[in-house]
Amino acid sequence: MVEEASDDSYLLRPVGRVVSPLTDMAEAPRQGDEGAPTAWLVFDPRVGRALRDLRVGAELLVLTWLDRARRDVLAVHPRGDESRPETGVFSTRAPHRPNPIGLHRVRVLAVDGLRVEVADLEALDGTPVLDIKPLLGAVDER
Repeated sequence: MVEEASDDSYLLRPVGRVVSPLTDMAEAPRQGDEGAPTAWLVFDPRVGRALRDLRVGAELLVLTWLDRARRDVLAVHPRGDESRPETGVFSTRAPHRPNPIGLHRVRVLAVDGLRVEVADLEALDGTPVLDIKPLLGAVDER
């Protein structure tokens, strides 16, 4: 849910939050398929109708606002490895970036009203959810 704030900025309103045992950025896996625990996406009742067609087994892209990330970082050593050359954040998946939008590929494990249980989500507990989209193949796109 986006409201235009001015010509060059936008106001984003989360549609939900992540509920996860992950609470420490330093201890969280860097990618969901690197040992992330199951987590829940808990949605605001205002968007409940948007969830009605989600099914167990579906693969989704979850867009989050990485609210604990720094916004002043423009270049990083990938994966924090100082032996790797410094790289602009737009060529990495680093969480610290000018607009810290997280992109997470997950699989739906359960749907319970306004709660969706997912596998492979490395986002921290309380992370705002901006949107979810189905992962589509070229044949499935509508």
